[in-house]
Amino acid sequence: MSRISTKTDQVSATRGQQAGPGPGAMWRDRVEAADWDAVRADMDRYGCGLIGPLLTEQEAARIAALYTDDSRFRSTVDMSRHRFGEGEYRYFAEPFPEPVTGLKEALYPKLLPIARAWWGRLGRPAPWPDSLREWLAMCHAAGQIKSTAILLRYGPGDWNALHRDLYGELVFPLQVVINLNDPGVDHTGGEFLLYEQRPRAQSRGTATTIPHGHGLVFTTRDRPVKSARGWSAAPVRHGVSVIRSGRRFTLGLVFHDAA
Repeated sequence: MSRISTKTDQVSATRGQQAGPGPGAMWRDRVEAADWDAVRADMDRYGCGLIGPLLTEQEAARIAALYTDDSRFRSTVDMSRHRFGEGEYRYFAEPFPEPVTGLKEALYPKLLPIARAWWGRLGRPAPWPDSLREWLAMCHAAGQIKSTAILLRYGPGDWNALHRDLYGELVFPLQVVINLNDPGVDHTGGEFLLYEQRPRAQSRGTATTIPHGHGLVFTTRDRPVKSARGWSAAPVRHGVSVIRSGRRFTLGLVFHDAA
């Protein structure tokens, strides 16, 4: 998978100077700096692809520190209570932290061509308009009005069961997760897991270590895979392996709202 090895803070400083007026330009610059041809190739090959640095270490730490501020969230989920795994996550309430809004708006136009191409291969209509604002308006009109940006917290022994983030009838087929900690330093274990049920074949698992502040795009529900009869839809679930030590925070960006 594609990786960008440049130090996140150095990248941010350079791009921040070049971004021009307004915070939106800064987030667009970071997203556009990724090798999207490589991301698309990884998506087609594995169902997920590393984007590169999206947050500086300081920005990641500030988002993680919000976890204890009850005023920033609409609900909290204890994963063990619902048999989702072990650990906890919280759904952000509006107004969202600037990186949540800025990155979602910057990422959507990059993810949209992949989503449309995938649905074209499967012979499905692609309902997503050109802008995230229009798409979220469609979700709200369908009764999906609850925010889905997620802050997840894991400690030693915690893990996330394989699942899909669907939330309603209207679904965007790609989503992004950003690691807010430094793997191997802040925590061990906690690899991102993707489990794909392949048509007429054994299922396949993919594990990815997401670098500090980097984003990973992955399929939300299913994706097209080549078969003898053309293209078939392979169901996909995602999760997180057991945290062996330390603490892991992640930011999840889902591009459809919840009913």
